Amino acid sequence: MKVQCNNLRARRNRSLQWVAFMLLIAASIYACYWWIYYRDWIVSHNAFVTGNLIPVEADTTGIVTQVLAEETQSVNKGDLLVRLDEHRAKTALSKTAGELGQAVREIGALFATHQQICQKLIARSFRLARVRHDVFRFRQGVPSGSVSKQALQNAEDQMSALDAEMIEAKSELIAVQARIGGTSRTDHPDIETAKQHFITAYIEYSRQRIYAPVSGYVAMRKVQVGNRVQPGDSLLTLIPLDHLWVEANLRETEVQGIRPGQSADVAVDMHQGSHTFHGTVEGLVPGTGSVFALLPPDNATGNFIHIVERVPVRIALPEDEILKHPIRPGLSTITSIHLQDTGKSPISSITKVSSQEYETDIFSEELLEAESKAQEIIALNLVTPNEPLKLDCSAINN
Repeated sequence: MKVQCNNLRARRNRSLQWVAFMLLIAASIYACYWWIYYRDWIVSHNAFVTGNLIPVEADTTGIVTQVLAEETQSVNKGDLLVRLDEHRAKTALSKTAGELGQAVREIGALFATHQQICQKLIARSFRLARVRHDVFRFRQGVPSGSVSKQALQNAEDQMSALDAEMIEAKSELIAVQARIGGTSRTDHPDIETAKQHFITAYIEYSRQRIYAPVSGYVAMRKVQVGNRVQPGDSLLTLIPLDHLWVEANLRETEVQGIRPGQSADVAVDMHQGSHTFHGTVEGLVPGTGSVFALLPPDNATGNFIHIVERVPVRIALPEDEILKHPIRPGLSTITSIHLQDTGKSPISSITKVSSQEYETDIFSEELLEAESKAQEIIALNLVTPNEPLKLDCSAINN
């Protein structure tokens, strides 16, 4: 019996030694593997695909009459997405067009009035010169009796009356010159004000049609036919799927060796290991996630608990790989960053803003079109030549 117990104990010890030996070998293999392959890598499971989510919002007030895009659809920049009721905007545009034409005609009439007053002053100056000449002759003829004193008095009275009329006409001329001096029949401030009102109404009218600012896929469509939208109301979102990146939230104890330009392997859960994206670290976000939270922590209250913070790291993904293996913002990833020295500072960045979602030109033609329409209205209502104002009535004698 004692011999059997000794044999069992010996077998058990050999089994334990064998298990310990196997565990030692496995630990050695893992240590070697880590030393060779993972010593210079930072691996994070807290990493997600993200991208630019382009909001499409209303810029004017109106009732939605047509929706031309639906979720999951691909649209190109400049495609019509939503149409609003245009009746009120068109009426306002017609009103401002009429006001612009009226302003052009009023200023034209003002220029004509100036010319009329100037001609009136010239005619009165000639009459005044003639009467002055008569008064001079009558004064010479009174002593000899060839001219009566009554005739002289009448001529002097007429001269005084003409002097008063000249002063009155000059005042009218000064008043008109104050309104149109230094301008022409097309660049008067009243016309410019009416033109800007027309341009504003034209832009308001053109914004009743909402176009895609960039190319992308439609998501989060909120707008419905019949909705009354206000400026700033969100209608839908466009997502360009050809420019995505990964935001890896690394622990603050892991970011010391992170530098822009380092390579990264990104395994997206969606592809289940069938493809690994080869990304590049573009930079570190200048702050931990907690400082950008809706309710940032206040450690000065005394209820302090030490928590390891996370620093977001931006990792660019190649466009050609994204097009071959489509992904979506929000997908989970396993991101591994190779900690090689790139010679770049951790506060530097290689992020670029050259892709199409950083600029749009769909509104660039609106102002030119509005200016062209306004000039057409001005030309149609300009019934007299657009000549510069001549302020001097050179034929007028004081």
